[in-house]
Amino acid sequence: MSTLTADEQRIVDAAKGFVATHVVPQVQAWDRGGADTRAVLPAAAAAGLLGIEVPAAHGGLGLSFGCKRQVAEVLAAADFGLAMSVINTHNVANHLARTAAPAVAQRHVPALLSGQRTGCTALTEPGAGSDFSAITTLARRVGDEWQLDGHKAWIVNGTHAEVVVVYAQTEPASGARGIAAFVVDGGRSGFVRQPGADSSAARGIDAGGFVLQGYRAQADELLHPPGEAFKAALASINGARIYVAAMCCGMVRECLRVASAYGASRHTFGEPLHGHQGWRWGLADAAIDLEAARLMVDAATALIDEGRDAQTAAAQAKVFATRMAGRHIAALMHAMGAEGLREQYPMLRHLAAAQVATLVDGSTEMLLDRVARSLRHGV
Repeated sequence: MSTLTADEQRIVDAAKGFVATHVVPQVQAWDRGGADTRAVLPAAAAAGLLGIEVPAAHGGLGLSFGCKRQVAEVLAAADFGLAMSVINTHNVANHLARTAAPAVAQRHVPALLSGQRTGCTALTEPGAGSDFSAITTLARRVGDEWQLDGHKAWIVNGTHAEVVVVYAQTEPASGARGIAAFVVDGGRSGFVRQPGADSSAARGIDAGGFVLQGYRAQADELLHPPGEAFKAALASINGARIYVAAMCCGMVRECLRVASAYGASRHTFGEPLHGHQGWRWGLADAAIDLEAARLMVDAATALIDEGRDAQTAAAQAKVFATRMAGRHIAALMHAMGAEGLREQYPMLRHLAAAQVATLVDGSTEMLLDRVARSLRHGV
């Protein structure tokens, strides 16, 4: 685990307190779709979780990516969907604080940091997912403004986010070089929100979409011009792959804790489950792979914090961690027998979330190709 400063450790500890008080009592209701995850955002803000990397000049804490990665792991141990929701609002606040025009940042960042508004980043479209350069949402100049038209889908926080970073194509058929990024206000004319994704997996992720119909972005709401936006998006995606891998570690760690506690109390054939060699080997196998995944996440995190290229390390960490989560969460659930299916335990919820994790921020297949390309230059 990467070393944290005293201030960073306090935030990680605050995340643990937030989870115990505001998340654990709610997760079953969220899983059934009977409660709104946004209700806990002010408490997340009070704990400092929405401003971890945001510069202090904008009201944030100015801490490291490594701190955010550890907070993401803590949150996901309780609920992957909520972890993604909180981190994505944080990311929009950090993005705007660092790149938006001062007036635009002032308009949005304080509300994001306080939890009064939520944020999302919109790359994916119905016909373009991992193939980001194929997006067709169009941005064209109209006087001093930009008009945006298109459809975004499967966006984290898409069902409610009011502050949206939208990537759009300015020159059809130009690929990556024509993509630009804009700040979009979900309350402005021309923004039409679509129903949420019809899925019971990781409900707290609040995945949804929207249509832009003649939406007008002001000149100062251009975040990244054509030629720069694609590179900025890829840089942020490398970080996302790492914290998603960390979230998978958090889910496995929690399932391992639950299964181990169950194995100490449940007796079969006259002794606790832990007394059966074959049973406890399964837990040991999970613990070994969990440690390997966390070491990979640590190595990739260090590259981000040092400002070095993390493309391959991020891809490797995410592929290994998501596979590890899918395998071991299912095995740990099985180790508890039918008891592992009860909603009071996290196994089913985390197992579904592990499948979501294989798709967000680059599918496993895409990342395997990324790693394969790196081999051309030697291992």
